[in-house]
Amino acid sequence: MEQHNHSGLNEFVLLGFPNVGPVRGWLFVLLLLAYLFTICGNALIFLVIRLDRALHKPMYHFVSVLSFLELWYTATTIPKMLANLLSEKKTISFAGCLLQTYFFHSLGASECYLLTAMAYDRYLAICRPLHYPAIMTTALCAKMAAGCWTCGFLCPISEVILVSQLPFCNYNEIQHIFCDFPPLLSLACKDTSTNVLVDFAVNAFIILITFLFIMVSYGRIIGAVLKIKTAAGRRKAFSTCASHLIVVLIFFGSIIFMYVRLRKSYSLTLDRTLAVVYSVLTPLANPIIYSLRNKELIKAIKRTIFRKEGKASPTQH
Repeated sequence: MEQHNHSGLNEFVLLGFPNVGPVRGWLFVLLLLAYLFTICGNALIFLVIRLDRALHKPMYHFVSVLSFLELWYTATTIPKMLANLLSEKKTISFAGCLLQTYFFHSLGASECYLLTAMAYDRYLAICRPLHYPAIMTTALCAKMAAGCWTCGFLCPISEVILVSQLPFCNYNEIQHIFCDFPPLLSLACKDTSTNVLVDFAVNAFIILITFLFIMVSYGRIIGAVLKIKTAAGRRKAFSTCASHLIVVLIFFGSIIFMYVRLRKSYSLTLDRTLAVVYSVLTPLANPIIYSLRNKELIKAIKRTIFRKEGKASPTQH
């Protein structure tokens, strides 16, 4: 078989959702509605937290950063998925594929670090409440958020460089809904054991270390909450952590199975299903989970929406 390196391979074909047939239109509508809800929900939460002074607290600062991150995280993959559902030509350039892979993993790694920072914030608030205001200052929150973004964007560089140097065969069809390292490695014309090992090491370090840190934080939080004598106090303490813990379990549960493995793929169908969970459903669920379970945020949303109307109404005497 004739081989081509990356310089001779101009584009890939993203097969996306194969064999959907007559439900392609319904799938496009569902994905479009999910994307619009994700954009509107996360943008609303970000703007409300930034505009409402009552929410200028460390916990909400991190929630707003997470919502902002989700806007870009979904923008790297879903628009291309939507375009491929409508188009017969499902191609993406070699450079575009590498860029999509890089930004998707950069933003995913940033989210791992950010969820860890949020767990540390909750640990300090519940386990060290007297020291919390002095430790979790506005400056520290900003530095932690910046650190999450910086580390996230540095992590996938080695993986992208290694993939860019691989020779690829004539067969250029990617068996996935977007460009990613595992399906790209399956198209290479040489042994990719080094790439798989590097991917495993990077992903294991990012995902498992952050997940372990989060679980240790919540182990200590649960221990502290159980010592609270009143049921009302325990409920209040748990309520501040429940939303974050749900997001953590959904997000990490899918990416651990997908990326912390020494194989390129277990099953194409399973890989696509997991990809939908962490690339579509998790960003979609975030605004629902954080808003429906948080009365303070719901009140702030109502205040922000009706603020202009209240200012415009005449003062009654």
